[in-house]
Amino acid sequence: MRSFGAVVVVVLCCTIGASAAPEPAIPDTPAGRVLRAWLTAFNSGDRTQIAAYHARHAPDQSPDQTLAFRQETGGFELVAVDRSDRLRVDFRVKERTGPTTAAGRIEVKDTDPPTIATFRVLAAPPGTTAADMDVTIDAATRSRVIAAVAAKLTEYYVFPDTAAKMIEAVRAHHQRGDYDAIIEGNALADRLTEDLRAVSHDKHLRVECSQEVVPKDAPNLGIDRPVPAAMRSRMERDNCGFEKAERLEYNIGYLKFNYFGNPEVCGPIATAAMGFLGNVDAIIFDLRGNGGGDPKMVAWLSSYLFAKRTHLNDLYERKTNKTTEYWTRPELPGKKLADQPAFVLTSNRTFSGAEEFSYNLKNLKRATIVGETTGGGAHPTAPRRLDDHFMIGVPFARAVNPITRTNWEGTGVEPDVKVAADQALETATKLAVGRIRNSPAGKN
Repeated sequence: MRSFGAVVVVVLCCTIGASAAPEPAIPDTPAGRVLRAWLTAFNSGDRTQIAAYHARHAPDQSPDQTLAFRQETGGFELVAVDRSDRLRVDFRVKERTGPTTAAGRIEVKDTDPPTIATFRVLAAPPGTTAADMDVTIDAATRSRVIAAVAAKLTEYYVFPDTAAKMIEAVRAHHQRGDYDAIIEGNALADRLTEDLRAVSHDKHLRVECSQEVVPKDAPNLGIDRPVPAAMRSRMERDNCGFEKAERLEYNIGYLKFNYFGNPEVCGPIATAAMGFLGNVDAIIFDLRGNGGGDPKMVAWLSSYLFAKRTHLNDLYERKTNKTTEYWTRPELPGKKLADQPAFVLTSNRTFSGAEEFSYNLKNLKRATIVGETTGGGAHPTAPRRLDDHFMIGVPFARAVNPITRTNWEGTGVEPDVKVAADQALETATKLAVGRIRNSPAGKN
């Protein structure tokens, strides 16, 4: 399962195609209007339309990730509206270019314009509704999940004092009966996430519900945990998130990728991309849609920007009291771009490992950050089982930059040149051209 903030998208599986039928009417409610806006933008396949939809209705979600999902599915036909309330609509869709069907749910906040509170699209057999895909819970389940949340936070959360405050807040909600009316698993997971973040402001922290039984915790869920087979397969299928490696005008390199995959799987792809750009006069890294990933890949790609071994970042793990250092790797194959100007494009959706890459290079004065202040998540996270159908992503470590002795948690990375995300590439290109022209080679 791939999770994008409030959006949950499951890799789609093949099902028997549904017969053609007139498109059902979409209700003229706040939730219905958001459903219509999403379908229109999503099916257009146009990034400008998708970005406009996000700006109006889903500002916390990534247009790039929505566009990538559109490219995977080819768009959706609306099959049915199964439930419609003013702020909620359950619906079913079918892939335009394939037989896959899916169940979806949109819940919106009562704002003007309405904005997404919950958005899910889950692969499902024909006729399956969003309600069918949820888990029904009772008082005993709620109590069991809340007790397990407290236990996992106490054992693993990176700041024990904050963990205690989160536990106190959730228990107070429980005792007041604030959760008593919740009978759907996903609704409980979303509410617990909201209440935990209200105290911690930690965007990595999240409770999730799964219709499938959650497996027991793996033995090693620390910083260097192994890559699960399913994740390895997904990374291989989507080229480790690498979308573009191009030479722009004036011999400027441009590299766009959407996450930092484990080098064990993705190192050769990263090296091939940097090899293709090995003779450029400047390089632009586009992280506007990058949600983070493995710190080892952050170090891997950073290694191409330094001639000498350089200390990038440390990660301190609370439970083990262990600090892991991350340095560049001079032995990587291919040409270095140690003297070429480097630029990093950011947006408010740039997160986690992508922020580390930006923060490290900014503080080492090795790259110019162009765009928007990033999302503000500096805590590595591991999944922990709570119950048969619930898990929690627990931030268990924190970044410690060797220069600032702190990190970007809660504040994000401030760009050196602040512009709207959709203007960042044009701005960085102009800056790169100026640097190239003013270089000794450019003056000759």
